[in-house]
Amino acid sequence: MTSLIQLLQDSAVLFTALCGMLGLMVGSFLNVVIHRLPRMMEREWRQQCAELSGTAAEETPHYNLVVPRSACPACGHPIGALENIPVISYLLLRGKCKGCGARISMRYPVVEALCGILSAYAAWHFGFGMATLGALLFVWALVALTFIDFDTQLLPDSITLPLLWLGLLLNLNATFASLHSAILGAAIGYLALWSVFWLFKLLTGKEGMGYGDFKLLAAIGAWMGWQMLPLVILLSSLVGAIVGIALIVVARHGRSVPIPFGPYLAGGGLIALFWGQALTHSYLQLLAAP
Repeated sequence: MTSLIQLLQDSAVLFTALCGMLGLMVGSFLNVVIHRLPRMMEREWRQQCAELSGTAAEETPHYNLVVPRSACPACGHPIGALENIPVISYLLLRGKCKGCGARISMRYPVVEALCGILSAYAAWHFGFGMATLGALLFVWALVALTFIDFDTQLLPDSITLPLLWLGLLLNLNATFASLHSAILGAAIGYLALWSVFWLFKLLTGKEGMGYGDFKLLAAIGAWMGWQMLPLVILLSSLVGAIVGIALIVVARHGRSVPIPFGPYLAGGGLIALFWGQALTHSYLQLLAAP
């Protein structure tokens, strides 16, 4: 074990490749999380409603991230181990179910490849150490939240809240920011969007975003520190505005149809993780220039 750790410390290429492969495998699991977690939440809400109304809860089969076994939604064909190799299985099967030939969504290899690439880059960027471990967890959580929000416009507390507390714990040793900056980042991140939410609601009578967005920005602030929040908000708002206008103009997306903001916050958080210091430094230099 000691020799393996030493080898990973000495070889950046090997460490990067190992983290990339790990990211691919985690991406395969995240596909399960993205699909099942919202359904698990819906079942829990129904059960709670039944308890509050005093009616008997509907009996449903056991359903979580482990059971039932993954299967084709079209024909029920169980997904075997050889059909579940990240990216490779999709290519070998030509994007079709082995049992019935139904189309498999491109979402699955995209999530796997995205996790693999980002994980490899995190290992290359931070090198062997605690920062890479933290960056991997941060990346994986943001990928899961991004696709869940795209699908359901939900940002589950079961991901955002542990992410927030984990960021604070990692920054006890100033892994990404000082603890003081991380605590302020969590508080300011939440209150910033909370204030925007209530201001918009008072002015329009409508809710412009969900509470999950507050918690996600608080989590990003806990990881990156309060100094990165302006960059995250600016980038996420800019990208969100561009995408929103494009959807309205090109795809005829109704103005009354809500657009999830979580994916853009996640994108801003990833940019802050990898390039936030450099971007902030360049911006300050630009301001200081005569």
